Amino acid sequence: MADSTHPPAPHRSTLTLRDICTALVTGGEITQEDAERVLSANIGIQTGGNGPASQRHPLELVAKGGLESQKTGRTLDLDRLTQWLAEWAEQPYYHIDPLKIDTPAIARVMSYAFAQRHGILAVEIGEDEVLIASTEPFKNDWEGNLRQAVRKDIRRVVANPEDIRRYTVEFYQLASSVSKAGGNNATNPAGAQNFEQLLDLGASEHPDANDQHVVKIVDWLLQYAFDQRASDIHIEPRRNVTQVRFRIDGVLHNVYEFPDQVGVAVTSRLKILGRLNVAEKRRPQDGRIKTRKPDNSEVELRLATMPTAFGEKMVLRIFDPEVLLKSYEQLGFSKEDRERWQAITDHPHGIVLVTGPTGSGKTTTLYSTLKQLATPEVNICTIEDPIEMVEPAFNQMQVQTNIELTFASGVRALLRQDPDIIMIGEIRDLETAEMAVQAALTGHLVLSTLHTNDAPSAITRLMELGIPPYLIRATVLGVMAQRLTRTLCPHCKAPGPVDAQAWQSLTRPWKATMPKQVYHPVGCLECRNTGYYGRAGVYEIMQLSGNLIRQITEQCELDQLRVDAYKDGMKSLRLSGAQKVAAGSTTVEEILRVTPESQR
Repeated sequence: MADSTHPPAPHRSTLTLRDICTALVTGGEITQEDAERVLSANIGIQTGGNGPASQRHPLELVAKGGLESQKTGRTLDLDRLTQWLAEWAEQPYYHIDPLKIDTPAIARVMSYAFAQRHGILAVEIGEDEVLIASTEPFKNDWEGNLRQAVRKDIRRVVANPEDIRRYTVEFYQLASSVSKAGGNNATNPAGAQNFEQLLDLGASEHPDANDQHVVKIVDWLLQYAFDQRASDIHIEPRRNVTQVRFRIDGVLHNVYEFPDQVGVAVTSRLKILGRLNVAEKRRPQDGRIKTRKPDNSEVELRLATMPTAFGEKMVLRIFDPEVLLKSYEQLGFSKEDRERWQAITDHPHGIVLVTGPTGSGKTTTLYSTLKQLATPEVNICTIEDPIEMVEPAFNQMQVQTNIELTFASGVRALLRQDPDIIMIGEIRDLETAEMAVQAALTGHLVLSTLHTNDAPSAITRLMELGIPPYLIRATVLGVMAQRLTRTLCPHCKAPGPVDAQAWQSLTRPWKATMPKQVYHPVGCLECRNTGYYGRAGVYEIMQLSGNLIRQITEQCELDQLRVDAYKDGMKSLRLSGAQKVAAGSTTVEEILRVTPESQR
């Protein structure tokens, strides 16, 4: 933001509020009146940047004033002021992304006391150099001691003072908890574990799952996942470590590596919270945890464990009610999609199917649809494996195969509960499919899922399971296939030219009109420089009526059914995605990545 002629460096190495204000005035960012107003509003406040964590940096005091830049007209918030400071000091600006920080390595570079005393934080450790972030770019009295200690070159960057203060505490507390939880057993003296040693993982030499340090690690892990908008937490044992990964916007990110014993204790702690059998490590188990996010809103986590060669792997799926129960617009439905879907689900009886691979958002669509249908006049009952999220408006039952409570027997029981609408988690076999057909024939609306690549394939899939075509014609109202695509970050997406070849590949064989411009990912602080923020669905909705119903016979040809569905108004997943590209919500590359090739 500063000119090529920077304000002169301050006389003191530690910046004061007056230093900052004077430099901002000199650089033409604010007026003298603005500076005087900020100074008078903060009379008596200690403004040195070298004090305890509770002490505010001068940049924070300026940001609190909500001043506008005289050059750009934009509000001088803390991030913009930090970038200005970096340019003034002629040092690179650095945004701290906690997902890219090697926390254990950082804690080994310098002590917590040294980092806090000098207001610095190691953010990248290379073979020959260490990248050090600070908010005092003119202060260098610590460089010699640190260079001698690490025996590497020191490269300096400027970072947001709030971020440095927060992450210095978080990273060092976590590293301390991991170290203390591991104790003297942080390494395995017996060498690498193998499959035969799995039964010994719960032995007494491992940290207690209720140890205060393990409790702190688990609390940090969950809160960190909420902060980062993770949909899943993977805790995966490796040969000598336990790796933690988060899935964010459909992509997995490495987060942390615990010593193997600490990983076992963390998994045991989560099993206790999820009311699972801690001693049972040979069989997969399922459980759930209900907790609160930092904003005090409730969130549910579904736990699933699995024995692997190096120990017990756990995946926690995070179900935020605000995410799971969305409006049709929030799900990514276009106006046409919404009208077609509502025309199908508004029927009083019949079968409605949602198809797609695992992780394509089928559950979210079903829950959101049921929420739209839920009124005091209807009785909604579900049979799920497992119950994804407890919703007070539904009567939910969970499959329990150990007592022979399957989808089919569950539906049989639900039919005796005077339901209006039934949701079956998944149609996996002929018996469940037959019960769904029976429920539809007796006057119930049945919603369920199938694993097929597109909507027309659901019809042939039911026939493969053994459902006669005449029963499919009599009961199935419609099928919707869906995929989840990452949406462009609204804070940084930029218009640009259309790749004609990619567009033709996307819209083949429809040859849809190519837009004059599309939007491309750029990358900013909000989206972690990925260019994408959040996900939305693309949909292929096949409404069964007229000619399509007549196509469903013993001689039904899938290709012909698909062609007739397109003629009847169904848009393929790729064509639906092309509309989102033209609307500027995603990219051609993203649609090509998540959708199957269109056939016609």
